[in-house]
Amino acid sequence: MTRRIFTTRFASLSPHCVAKAEKKGRTKAEVDAIIPWLTGCGPEELAARLEDRTDFETFLAEAVNPARADQGRGLRGPGREDPTR
Repeated sequence: MTRRIFTTRFASLSPHCVAKAEKKGRTKAEVDAIIPWLTGCGPEELAARLEDRTDFETFLAEAVNPARADQGRGLRGPGREDPTR
């Protein structure tokens, strides 16, 4: 399995996320709203991560909001059990 994605700078991935969202009829504003929701990063911290040379692996390791990560995978909700436990 390739680890190339993890060594890529987070700032270089962001435009690709926006482009994909726009192809699906979404907006940059929606992407800008979902990343802080998922990661727990505020707008200032996110802007700083886009400016520095943080790779994607470091960004995810430091920024993922555990309260949101399971929801993003559809694991939490009424009547749902976590299949990994």
